[in-house]
Amino acid sequence: MATGLLRIPNRRSPPKLLSVILLILVPVCLIGIFINGQKISYFFRPLWDRPPTPFRCLPHYYAENVSMEHLCHLHGWSIRSQPRRIFDGIIFSNELDLLEIRWHELNPYVSKFVILESNTTFTGIPKPLYFAANRARYAFAEEKIVHGVHPGRIATPRSHEDPFVLESLQRRAMNGLLLTAGISNGDLLIMSDTDEIPSPHTLKLLQWCDGVPPILHLELRHYMYSFEFPVDYSSWRATVHIYSPWTRYRHSRQTNLIFSDAGWHCSFCFRSLQEFVFKMTGYSHADRVKRMDFLNYSRIQKIICTGDDLFDMLPEEYSFKELIKKMGSIPHSASAVHLPAYLIENADRYRFLLPGGCIRNKDFTTTP
Repeated sequence: MATGLLRIPNRRSPPKLLSVILLILVPVCLIGIFINGQKISYFFRPLWDRPPTPFRCLPHYYAENVSMEHLCHLHGWSIRSQPRRIFDGIIFSNELDLLEIRWHELNPYVSKFVILESNTTFTGIPKPLYFAANRARYAFAEEKIVHGVHPGRIATPRSHEDPFVLESLQRRAMNGLLLTAGISNGDLLIMSDTDEIPSPHTLKLLQWCDGVPPILHLELRHYMYSFEFPVDYSSWRATVHIYSPWTRYRHSRQTNLIFSDAGWHCSFCFRSLQEFVFKMTGYSHADRVKRMDFLNYSRIQKIICTGDDLFDMLPEEYSFKELIKKMGSIPHSASAVHLPAYLIENADRYRFLLPGGCIRNKDFTTTP
């Protein structure tokens, strides 16, 4: 009887083609994750992060030719016999155009414009004192201006200064400048950046009504690059305070109350491409400049006209529904209604902020 041969399966090594593919694919994937790590992280944000506690929105009532007493009553407040003094406190970098629009809008209601600038950016880059050099442009408000200079820190290759720490130091310095300006208990204080502009009728209401909460965040309509690109109503950092001995100047969440539809926030709304680059490299989120070509003028100009993201980032959202809804370019708007009056009155000078005016100058100029 013939003995059958025992056959042992031949364990072949992986095909060479598969090994080559893996050798190419794995490094490519790792490089892709390294380059696009932020995008990947933002896309999966709904899985690893929780949204902050929602604000409690206070309704905002306003219409032309309605008495202030009636408006106060609609908000559950009462009319004052005299208006509060208003102090407008801002940290200033180089937003000369928006500052002019802001101060013209608020001038009828503000007692003091308190402005603090530094000789360095938040990233430690030396910068001119743009307001001091162009103060004559704001002569219409000269009697109300209280200007201060905060000595910044110049970054060195080994310093590794945290931009948020330098920003915080400058904001703290505002507390002393406000005292110098003569602020008193019971005055109304606006804490916001230059590009976060409360509407005049919002200030008039808060100025004339009693019963206003001691701290209110302001819900501002958020625009990007100009008023041609309305994003949403997500801007909340601006606040108004009934000043007290415990008031401290901040740009973070301070209460759960937010006053609806209270003004405008126009981010990266600059006249020149040079100003875009200045902010991209100088503000606290300068780490978003992942590649030097992000600062290319032609790239920036194209993005301004298409409504895309300067830093090639995904929206910061906490649900996939909102994330997907906001992905892609910001839709254009042809409306220039309900914008700052001074902007509309001087539309020829500020064409770059209005629908159809996306083309920018290349270099920064101090006069419009």
